[in-house]
Amino acid sequence: MTARSDLDDLGAEEALALVNEGNGSGRRGDGPAPAGSAVPAPSGEGVYDVDADTGSGTDADPGRTGTDPAGSSTPAPERPRATPWPRARAIAERAARQVPRNASAPVSVPLDAALGLVLAAPLAALTDLPSFDTSAMDGWAVAGPGPWAVREAGVLAGHAQPEPLTDGTAVRIATGARIPHDTTAVLRSEHGRTDDKGRLHATRDMSHGQDIRPRGQECRSGDQLLPSGTFVTPAVLGLAAAAGYDTLAAIPRPRAEVLVLGDELLTEGLPRDGLIRDALGPMLPPWLRSLGADVIAVRRLGDDAEALYAALRNSPAEIVVTTGGTAAGPVDHVHPTLRRLGAELLVNGVQVRPGHPMLLARLKGNQHLVGLPGNPLAAVSGLLTLAEPLLRTLAGRAAPDPYTLPLKDEVHGHPHDTRLVPVVLRGDRAVPLHYNGPAMLRGIAAAEALAVVPPGGARAGQELELLDLPWAAATEAGECFT
Repeated sequence: MTARSDLDDLGAEEALALVNEGNGSGRRGDGPAPAGSAVPAPSGEGVYDVDADTGSGTDADPGRTGTDPAGSSTPAPERPRATPWPRARAIAERAARQVPRNASAPVSVPLDAALGLVLAAPLAALTDLPSFDTSAMDGWAVAGPGPWAVREAGVLAGHAQPEPLTDGTAVRIATGARIPHDTTAVLRSEHGRTDDKGRLHATRDMSHGQDIRPRGQECRSGDQLLPSGTFVTPAVLGLAAAAGYDTLAAIPRPRAEVLVLGDELLTEGLPRDGLIRDALGPMLPPWLRSLGADVIAVRRLGDDAEALYAALRNSPAEIVVTTGGTAAGPVDHVHPTLRRLGAELLVNGVQVRPGHPMLLARLKGNQHLVGLPGNPLAAVSGLLTLAEPLLRTLAGRAAPDPYTLPLKDEVHGHPHDTRLVPVVLRGDRAVPLHYNGPAMLRGIAAAEALAVVPPGGARAGQELELLDLPWAAATEAGECFT
């Protein structure tokens, strides 16, 4: 596993995590250090000494010295510094742009499978819209000035071209039906009455062409309706269908595989005997789908180095997301396995709390791994820091426009790192939520966004950048912020 030399100039060294109310800890990283203990360098910041032939190597430990064959003592290599949060996101986006073009070649997708994809080519009209003159209302097609003699047979939508009208005549017509030749206007049902002789009278003034949708009113054949890069919404599907499309040229969803690591995780029931429920296995797949991925598998590997090696070596996914195992504990196998595979380390720890032990590595030219910490909120931080820009770019989605809101309350910050804090939006203010420790999900479950808190914290009223969550429009926060 090779470490990028351009990480050497990245920002301040990691500092002790800020201990705030409710912060959790655990062997999987991102918790506060035990009282009186030395503060370890952030997980995954070791320099890998890779053998070019075998891909094997060792972690450099800054607390130890090496010994050469002659027995002399030499200092171990310095660990690289963690990547500043904005730069980590930029590196993830750039990594996606460097994927070979044929890895995400456009595909032809049926309309019913295109929702959420991005157009790979402009959407041009295949026909005039509407393709013939149609009635915009239920009523009567009339010719010339009234009153009008009404023909018996009416005109319904979906029928062939009706008989032409002559001056002084009218015919019942349904919305969407073809307009008879020589029709001058459509008289709405509520604006007409018939006398005792069956003649039709208008109850208000009419204009020529009233309530007729002329052919090509919306577009002409060949007109560009939408540019390439458009996100396919339900409305886009409707427009494409109306314009004559059965399939769309779209950028395929990048395939993602989730590998859940940890022997301590349960998939059902209550925590017991030192075991805890797996929160990330159920949470990550739908979140990844919301970011544009096609999640092809969720696999639970436990703390098994060989199983992890085999899973990474054989994965067909463009993005592999691992949970836990990014620290330097005895069963944290992600870094050694990446080294064994000869992966290229792109981001090796990020100056953000929670989630600083996250990592991004290139396994192959078109395959990346996002290593998330095992603590739930720390994993969310890694997801939005590294997976979101990577997936968004691979899926062809445009970056969301950044926006800011002032804070309602003060937020404590980390001395040197960015903090991501769950918030709800109340009018023109962002309200910080409690329960924002790395091991907690109660805050993020009620949140609409994450506030990007700079090192040192933010005062009440200070404008902060916000990262929207996928469900923001539908969130109704509970009592977590009170």
